[in-house]
Amino acid sequence: MTPRRSIIPVFVPHLGCPHLCVFCNQRRISGEQSPATPEDVKKAITEGRARLPEGTGATLAFYGGSFTAIPAGEQEALLAAARPFLLDGSIRDIRLSTRPDAIDRETLERLRYYGVRTVELGVQSMDRAVLRLSQRGHTPEDAERAAREVKGAGFELILQMMTGLPGDTPEKSLATARKFTELRPDGVRVYPTVIIRDTPLYDMWRAGLYREHTVEDAVELCAEISEIFDKARIPIVRLGLNPTEDLSRGDAAGGAYHPALGELVLSRRYLARERALLTEADRGADVLFAVNRGRTSAATGQKRANAETLKREYALKTVKFTERDMPDMAVERVEG
Repeated sequence: MTPRRSIIPVFVPHLGCPHLCVFCNQRRISGEQSPATPEDVKKAITEGRARLPEGTGATLAFYGGSFTAIPAGEQEALLAAARPFLLDGSIRDIRLSTRPDAIDRETLERLRYYGVRTVELGVQSMDRAVLRLSQRGHTPEDAERAAREVKGAGFELILQMMTGLPGDTPEKSLATARKFTELRPDGVRVYPTVIIRDTPLYDMWRAGLYREHTVEDAVELCAEISEIFDKARIPIVRLGLNPTEDLSRGDAAGGAYHPALGELVLSRRYLARERALLTEADRGADVLFAVNRGRTSAATGQKRANAETLKREYALKTVKFTERDMPDMAVERVEG
């Protein structure tokens, strides 16, 4: 049995970031206003451990800025604060996020010494024009090199991508996903673009210079992207921004923000499978689908959206679901 594991987050918003990406305001996204200090790291671990059930493994995760672009001394101070907790077993490992152009062998050696296990690379896109228009400041080649170095040094690699950035198209996002599969990460995060207040992208949107990447846009596209990663057996660690009170109350001014975006995408994938089992000859029929145990809600859709869509498109009388022991994401038509 896989041991239970929990994340203890520490936020370093914008720390180390050499560029202001047009979409980014980490303080609004994370809800944190100032970067963490070594004392904050110690406090987060101590309080985090106290809340966890006995036997739960804990991972310390640095979120927000570009960790390895921080001056080396500051990196070491934050990591050194966590080291005693790693040695006494209070935490099992450390993960952090950074930029592709802030990775080199010396940096990876430092991370290994301090017990970092997982490196997340904020790649966002493998399209040169999209990276330039988003003011990322790195290239697709930087991303390929960094991914190979991280994997080659024995770290777990997570790649982050975004959809709907300036200059992006569905075809470019799908191409990024396919390129990610070639780099063989241990997981990916997919973040459809959200328009955050107090960002250059917000100003561009208000001026009519950026077309909003809507929730519907993201659901349709991410359903295809999810299929690509599933076929490559690469897990999606996160789909969509983690919802916060500030984002839900208005900091997310537009774009693909939805507290249950991952569920919407999952339901859209089920809808495609359900459509494939129907024909025009089914008009007026009572239809029963079988899905894996625990998947009825996703297969039915939020507020029965999938069932109602199928009833409308195929003029069905009823659409119902039953559960069986089946492969995940499988759907079967039950006759009779």
